[in-house]
Formats: sequence, structure tokens, C-alpha cells
Amino acid sequence: MQLRVARLCLDCEEIHDAQACPVCASEAFAFLSRWVPAPERRMRPRPATSPEAEAYRELLAPNKPPRPWVKRSLVGLTIVGLAGWALKRGDRRGGSSQ
Repeated sequence: MQLRVARLCLDCEEIHDAQACPVCASEAFAFLSRWVPAPERRMRPRPATSPEAEAYRELLAPNKPPRPWVKRSLVGLTIVGLAGWALKRGDRRGGSSQ
């Protein structure tokens, strides 16, 4: 039984790894690693990301700032849309007063 999954039954003090105690069928337990620290099993830490994963992430979402023409075109489209909306509202108001 691995220390990481070992459980101490709080009712009968049996050590087990099941959801319920095999002796008294109680579900009240505490992980044994709470009192006994489990050492790290790896000799060296795992790298945060692999080079292949980093290259794939760069292909999907590059960390480059957007090009200036994209911002300008979005601003231009917003202005044109607002102007068209304002003109339509003005036509409706002018046509209903006659």
C-alpha cells in the first residue's frame, strides 16, 4: 500500500486504502500522509512544459501584439457602424414629424 493513499479509520484505527473501512465499514478516515510526510518519488522535478508543447502553443496563440492595421480597421468599422445607426435614427425621427 502506498503512503499517499493510506487511510486511518477514525473509529477502529485500522489502516486501509478503500473508501470505507474493511473492518467496521466506517467512512470516517484521515489520510496517513497528514502525519507522516510522503517523500517526492521523482529524482528531479518535472519540467513545466515540454519543448514540443511550447512550440505547439506558439502555433495556436502566438504572443505577438496585434498588428496596427487590425486596431485601425476595428476602430473604423465601429465608427461606420455608429454613424449608420445615428443616420437611421435621424431618418425615423424626421419622417414621423411630417
